Amino acid sequence: MCGIVGYQGREGARDILIEALRRLEYRGYDSAGIAIWNNGTVRLARRQGKVSDLAEAIGDDGFNGSMGLAHTRWATHGVPSERNAHPHKAADITVVHNGIIENYLELKETLKEEGHTFTSDTDTEVIPHLIASLLSKAGSFEGAVRAALRMLKGSYAVGVIREGEDILIAAKKESPLLVGIGDKEFIIASDAPAIINRTNRFIFLEDDDIAVIQKGTLRITNLDGDEVERETRSVQWSGAMAEKGGYRHFMLKEIFEQPRAISDTLIGRIQQEEGEILFEELDLPDITKVRKIWMVACGTSYHACLIGKHIFEANLRIPVETDIASEFRYRDPILGKDDLVILVSQSGETADTIAAMKEAKKRRLHTLAICNVLGSTLSRECHSVIYTHAGPEIGVASTKAFTTQVCVFFMLMLYLGKRLGALDNDDVRRLIGELRKVPHKIQTILDASSSIEDNARENMHYRHFLYLGRGINFPTVLEGALKLKEISYIHAEAYAAGEMKHGPIALIDENMPIVFVSPRDQTYKKTCSNMEEVLARKGKVLLFTDDTRHDMAGRVDALFVVPESIYELQPILSIVPLQLMAYYMANLLGTDVDQPRNLAKSVTVE
Repeated sequence: MCGIVGYQGREGARDILIEALRRLEYRGYDSAGIAIWNNGTVRLARRQGKVSDLAEAIGDDGFNGSMGLAHTRWATHGVPSERNAHPHKAADITVVHNGIIENYLELKETLKEEGHTFTSDTDTEVIPHLIASLLSKAGSFEGAVRAALRMLKGSYAVGVIREGEDILIAAKKESPLLVGIGDKEFIIASDAPAIINRTNRFIFLEDDDIAVIQKGTLRITNLDGDEVERETRSVQWSGAMAEKGGYRHFMLKEIFEQPRAISDTLIGRIQQEEGEILFEELDLPDITKVRKIWMVACGTSYHACLIGKHIFEANLRIPVETDIASEFRYRDPILGKDDLVILVSQSGETADTIAAMKEAKKRRLHTLAICNVLGSTLSRECHSVIYTHAGPEIGVASTKAFTTQVCVFFMLMLYLGKRLGALDNDDVRRLIGELRKVPHKIQTILDASSSIEDNARENMHYRHFLYLGRGINFPTVLEGALKLKEISYIHAEAYAAGEMKHGPIALIDENMPIVFVSPRDQTYKKTCSNMEEVLARKGKVLLFTDDTRHDMAGRVDALFVVPESIYELQPILSIVPLQLMAYYMANLLGTDVDQPRNLAKSVTVE
């Protein structure tokens, strides 16, 4: 979950690398480092803390040169500290690394017996030592890197330079890495937003690829040294899309971008008059043979899957099983030969979700990715992919990715419904009509965000919240509670409202605000009863509903009304004020909203 970047070109590498690190900091921010190659020598600096601390430390003091590596870290092996920060150096080899080397202790012991001395607690440090130890046998820098990579078990995206050789080598296995192609320059990076200000042309490296950059040329080989061809792709993101655009935080910007993100996800795919959904990129097997659908993801994307389950089962009448990706392959799920496995990830690089995808493919099942990032591992390796078109999401706490994922699930339900005969043209036309209204309805919520900020100010001092919802809005409250705990560090629990009497009711008193999502749907009367039970115990109720005349409106402590929609789309509207409430509380409490402690945007290790 670290971020790496490397540069070779005509300009000074230092400023380019520091700027790229700032754009990568959402991937990790407990330490950072930089190494600059200049006329055969390498100068290195590392600092605990954020990229700004590193930039301040190096200033303008001699970090000159047109090639270099840099890294921003999210700690796995070893506490956040300067000595555990990357880059790591051994002899004349310097390395940055994202991933986990599973056999590092075994390699470390062997290298120690050979006389190597280690100065960090990281798994990464074995890599430069290993390369250095293999140089004499391999006969070349590139050969030594290749030999070392064959010995590593686990995941890696690495950048490597050597004193005395004007060569930058990059390689990947199960961790994201791309090569940006600029004007007589090449830049390696963990993610496109890091370098989108310099180029929008990328080569997305595949597992076991080795990229060798030397004197303005790029050559890509596999581990055996055979040259391979990789497609150059253009990403239609502007640099401004990855900037804050006047907002205080990326998260707030991304919340307010949701009408645009959803519209972009719909464009070109909905044909209301024809009653049709178009997924030109979709290549599915005979859907009429599917007996069960699996939806597998982590975190926020898993909550989108829970909503997808409701949408699919209610309309397609096909059983859907949802699974947390980190549990999927370890519980030996009973998969039928015609099952469809849908894997959901904003980044497309979530390690557990990729592992679940590989397990499904091993069982010869068709895999479909719902993903936001072109060229990501999940989008490349699944049999089919649907992109959400949300644009870059930089804030660690996901917002627009979630709402666009739910929209994709809804469109996919319409697409499958037509092909299964579960929906006719009139049904699809009507439902597309409801979907097209969603961006405008979200905008009305955003236009009234000041009332949510006022309520956040009134409730920010509470340290515990309980979120309750029923039916399709149980996943909504799970996501709302996750947003609050992620960025404000306030303890928040979410339950299906009917479960309140089975334990959580013991927590309720005047110091426990209860957040209810209660639209006027088939569970409406039940949630009203649940609110009665809370109020009887002096609980403080914050009600989110689509009904201005809600039966409990005059008795709750705060009422937030969102526009009405159909049952399947209501969660997209209900989550927006919950996102805003979490954001405003966190901002008022002074937490680091975009980079909350202990979290990273893309979880690329298990």
